[in-house]
Amino acid sequence: MYRKITEFLESWKASEHRKPLILQGARQVGKTYSILEFGRTHYENVAYFNFETNHKLNDTFEESISPDYLIPILSHIAGQTIVREKTLIVFDEVQLCERALTSLKYFCEDAPDYHIIVAGSLLGVAVNRARFSFPVGKVDMKTLYPMDMEEFMLACGENALVERIRLCFETDTPLPSALHDAAMRLYRQYLVVGGMPECVKQFVDTKDYILVRHTQDTILAGYLNDMSKYNHLNEIKKTRLVYDNITVQLSRKNTRFQYKLIKKGGRASEFENAIEWLCLSGIVSQVYKVEQIKKPLENYRDIDAFKIYVSDPGLLCAKKNLMANDILYMVDEINDFKGGMVENYVHVQLSMNGYSTYYWESERGAEIDFIIQRDGQLIPIEVKSADNTRAKSLRLYMETYKPAYAIKLSAKNFGFESGKKTVPLYAAFCI
Repeated sequence: MYRKITEFLESWKASEHRKPLILQGARQVGKTYSILEFGRTHYENVAYFNFETNHKLNDTFEESISPDYLIPILSHIAGQTIVREKTLIVFDEVQLCERALTSLKYFCEDAPDYHIIVAGSLLGVAVNRARFSFPVGKVDMKTLYPMDMEEFMLACGENALVERIRLCFETDTPLPSALHDAAMRLYRQYLVVGGMPECVKQFVDTKDYILVRHTQDTILAGYLNDMSKYNHLNEIKKTRLVYDNITVQLSRKNTRFQYKLIKKGGRASEFENAIEWLCLSGIVSQVYKVEQIKKPLENYRDIDAFKIYVSDPGLLCAKKNLMANDILYMVDEINDFKGGMVENYVHVQLSMNGYSTYYWESERGAEIDFIIQRDGQLIPIEVKSADNTRAKSLRLYMETYKPAYAIKLSAKNFGFESGKKTVPLYAAFCI
């Protein structure tokens, strides 16, 4: 299956300023597969080392982390000669070996001709909580997310539809109604399946939602296991409480995160470490409220007001135990959850495109779901789960801050009117 990360990896390989690359991301997003597939097609050979399955690897790095010392030994372990610029060296689950991570500094300084990519599912957690000597300034870094809506459609063989959607987005021209309806069906399928590569492949091969849900449940169980394995003992229960509570909070009309909903009398001091662990692991992300609409938005965030979204829409639905048909037909019984679910979906697509997202709230409670900086402009994004797009909050925002334009995401077709760019939910990846 096509992954956009391949284009980044090709640029990295060709760069004169290439450094060892750290590829981060939550478990099961396809880091190892993407790296090995890239290595297979762009290098003469791949030397792959997994610190989770080969515990003796750690001993190699205890002696010395000099490239001159390491390369002959690693060649022996891999059973193949590691050649400068022709071999891709891969360190997987590198969070389990601090010295291997530190060695990247010396590869960068003393042996830059060796091409190295390292991957780690819980690297953010490990580096933050342990005594790691992180090679600051000596590595390139990239985060891999689950597959976005575009990658999902391409996996489903909808290449021509993707091209048409991109054209309509650029020109604000409605998509023919038959194609619009087909794209909306694909969008609802994506909400159920999500972007975890294994789930997408199973869906493409079988169209079996029950099989996909089983895989999603397995991934969720793996996340819970990580919370126990890579966390402080006194934080395990709190981390699970927060994670279990996210779907509850997304079902509320006001999706702002509230500690008191985790447990009666809950406070930030009790749960902030748990939230940090979940964010560092890539399982969830926070979106902060901004108090002023000025650049840079980061300077005006309210650290006490935020929302939490799950990294994959399919896992969100699995965690909520929603049946596939409930989402495919958007039944009334899930009305309370629709708003939060669609917000979560849009946030995931924006994050995958590299945006830092924030939300805005007026003193009287008007709210804009997302504020992003796009092409140098601060752009408000209003999200609606259906085609009812009357948006008083957006009108108030536009009157107050006079943005260059606004984006309205809903079930409506493409269009542009009164400074508002209407974008169907399936085209969020175009933003």
